[in-house]
Formats: sequence, C-alpha cells, structure tokens
Amino acid sequence: MNLDLIPATEQHLTFARDLTRRAMLGYYREFDLLWMEEAFNQAWGWREQWLVVDGERVLGFCSLSQDSRALYIRELHLIETARGHGVGSWVLEQLPAWARTRRLGLLRLTVFKSNPAQALYQRHGFVAQGEDECFVRMQRASDLHAAGTAGPAAQRPLPRA
Repeated sequence: MNLDLIPATEQHLTFARDLTRRAMLGYYREFDLLWMEEAFNQAWGWREQWLVVDGERVLGFCSLSQDSRALYIRELHLIETARGHGVGSWVLEQLPAWARTRRLGLLRLTVFKSNPAQALYQRHGFVAQGEDECFVRMQRASDLHAAGTAGPAAQRPLPRA
C-alpha cells in the first residue's frame, strides 16, 4: 500500500458525512442520540479534514482540531474494505509526529463506550481519562521532546484550526 493523508475539500463533505453516519448510526441508536447532518456539516468548516488514500483510491478520512495543549482526533473512519488491514493503525502512527510539529504534547479522542476501536487506540498508547454514559475520553502523549523523524505527511505544513 502507498498510504498518505491529503487535505480534503468541500467536495469530499458528502463522502465523509455518509461514511461517518454509516459507521456511527448504530452507536447513536444504542445510546439514544440524534444524528444531525447539519452539525456534521458545520464541523466540516472549522476542523481540519484529511483524506486517507492509497494512491488514487480514497479509503477514509480523518478530522482534526487542536487547542493549546492537544491535537484532537475528532473522526477517523475507513471504508469497509479498508478496515482490518492496518490502515487505521497507519493513521494513528502519523499523528504523534503531526502533534509534535505543532508543539502539542497530547493527542486526544473520544470514543463510544461500546466501540471495539478502543482496543486499537489502546494498542497505540491511548489511555482512558474519563467517561460518561456514552463516551470514553482517551489521550496519549505525543512524545513532544522525543528525538525522531516525522514522516513526509507529518512534515507537510498544516493549517491551524
């Protein structure tokens, strides 16, 4: 595979929203939450949106935001045929370097309590920091002061959210 993260544009909104809805609707129903397309569309405008690609093939997308301390993984969704092949792991391996280039010490995410992706996040160093009736909040250090090299995608200049 020739994986990369490339900037998404407004033309990718429908793909990303539909992919997210398909992946998350079961959790929304489980926890009696309302899926709101308008909320997704609004967040698209203020978050960073990245396509996960293998050459010309779009495999999914990743949505990010940040504050003064952390890079937040707001969404990470893959098409069904890309799941279970290490693509999600590859994305999670890129993001600590992205956080370091922004001088952010943490990566954070929120995941539904019943989502088996928690195991993937734990394998990548994320630790539960708290939970409520629906969600688990997880974080890991970006190893801000660690010596290391960032991959090509991490070295690409990124817009600030």
